Amino acid sequence: MGRPGRRALAELIPAYREAQGLDLVVVNAENAAGGSGLTAKVADEIRSCGVDAQTLGDHVWKQRGFDSEIDNLSRVCRPANLPPRNPGRDRLILETDGFRLAVFTVLGRQFMNLKVDCPFRTADRLMDELKGETDAVIAEIHAEATSEKVAMGWHLDGRATAIFGTHTHIPTSDTRILPKGSAYRTDLGMSGPYESVIGRDKDAVVTSFMDSRARPFPVAGGDVRLCGCLMEIDRETGKAASVENVELTA
Repeated sequence: MGRPGRRALAELIPAYREAQGLDLVVVNAENAAGGSGLTAKVADEIRSCGVDAQTLGDHVWKQRGFDSEIDNLSRVCRPANLPPRNPGRDRLILETDGFRLAVFTVLGRQFMNLKVDCPFRTADRLMDELKGETDAVIAEIHAEATSEKVAMGWHLDGRATAIFGTHTHIPTSDTRILPKGSAYRTDLGMSGPYESVIGRDKDAVVTSFMDSRARPFPVAGGDVRLCGCLMEIDRETGKAASVENVELTA
């Protein structure tokens, strides 16, 4: 979330990656540039922190000119269920020590008011297309409704290595491995300022709720945390061997 979230990545990821012996780091960069969207410059800054891949969400085109930059960003993918004429990659395949990990994102449709293809059918298509090309798959669902995210978890259990939800900025406490071997969490939470209303200045947002007047919501700055999951993948089966919450304070 904005500059505070990027600062947390720079301060925490290199040491955490070394301490945990991480092979790959994947982040959702949906709100990285000014709190909404991404730019090539910010994507490069994030990658320099030790990040291997960046996914996006419904704010993918919020930054002017990003549609002409995204094709040149080899480690960034846009949501896969956008109309096919959209620029950018709809998946990434990362390789480490001979192990191939695919990553893709689908946008939810409940309460989102987005003209996108069905996230469930899109996920099915990608899972079919990735057969033989990868050893494991992380499927991200960027959605408002927890029910839609949970449904995607059950839909992909045993096929995707992990199904992680993003978008609502609040970390959920339901991290687990589903019965068929897929890691799952409804929302990974926000890497950014938690003395806020989902990353924005709390006073501005509270006042807007009270008087119903539109006003700018600057990115907040207090209580900066890095939130997500740490997952170990079984190299033989491609399923999740373990998954746990991560919450680090900057």
